Amino acid sequence: MSGGVDSAVAASRMIEAGHEVVGVHLALSRSAATLRESARGCCTIEDAGDARRVADRLGIPFYVWDLASRFERDVVEDFAAEYAAGRTPNPCLRCNERIKFAGLLDKAVALGFDAVATGHYAQIVDGPAGRELHRAVDAAKDQSYVLGVLDADQLARSFFPLGDSTKTQVRAEAAERGFAVARKPDSHDICFIPDGDTRGWLNRRLGERPGELVDAVTGAVVGSHTGAHGFTVGQRRGLGIDRSALDGDPRYVVEIDAPSNRVVIGTADLLGVDLIVGDHVRWCGPAPSGRVSLGAQVRAHGEEVPATAEVVPGPSPTVRVVLERRVRGVAPGQSVVLYEGTRVVGSATISETGRA
Repeated sequence: MSGGVDSAVAASRMIEAGHEVVGVHLALSRSAATLRESARGCCTIEDAGDARRVADRLGIPFYVWDLASRFERDVVEDFAAEYAAGRTPNPCLRCNERIKFAGLLDKAVALGFDAVATGHYAQIVDGPAGRELHRAVDAAKDQSYVLGVLDADQLARSFFPLGDSTKTQVRAEAAERGFAVARKPDSHDICFIPDGDTRGWLNRRLGERPGELVDAVTGAVVGSHTGAHGFTVGQRRGLGIDRSALDGDPRYVVEIDAPSNRVVIGTADLLGVDLIVGDHVRWCGPAPSGRVSLGAQVRAHGEEVPATAEVVPGPSPTVRVVLERRVRGVAPGQSVVLYEGTRVVGSATISETGRA
């Protein structure tokens, strides 16, 4: 129970479904703020208090579990290390994989609980090969992308009670139940950077490392920066270059060379890729066999693109995804999530991009 409206309604629905429910709030910050600084923040003392008040109203036990050290190691440090390596991570996927459905679920099972329910907008459907993860009814709130890291065993012990509802319906239900959080604003990632200044956070964490901005075609130095970790592929704003010294066309980050601390920039036509190779492969059920036609999504709220995917076997299997059309701004470190209709097949962390 995060202290938001979604987990509050999820808990109430689980009770109505006949389950024995215990509310758990995760303390993920070593120095939680007293009040939320903005709609981006979460995990504050205020949030814990909101969650407790909902639990009291529902008449269920409520606990706060301290997973701050694990969150710092598995999510925050990983986030900084990925940017330092020139990659663009998604901390919500890492949190779901390593905290909510590993740390939390493992501890819950060890204590005798059967499953974990959350306020994510996604659906679980009983299929011929077991439980399947599907998109939510509310396409605008669908969170199946950030749940694509869950495997079959984790899905077997997961419930997503809000998957068949819209956000408007959930807020109305919360108001009917008298929850004070009914109109509470949603939090937005990245939760541990509440002011939204990712570059500033990374500079404070990793330190400034001045380097060069280089033209992708000519190799000429066209500017400077304070650290390659402050950029991501596809970025246009904040490059700090004088476009009049070039040809006047917009420039984008097309590559990040972390070892040399160089940021390579180019025109929009250099951004499109239709080949993705992914490692850290996670399947939400049986792995596909051979080359299969699937949908591929590379951002949490991005468009699904028709594609073919094929597993490349080895000690550390990878997946090769060929998109039917080129997509701009696909960066190593992001995740590609594969769909068959509304069903999530699995996911992988993007290690390479190119043109097929």
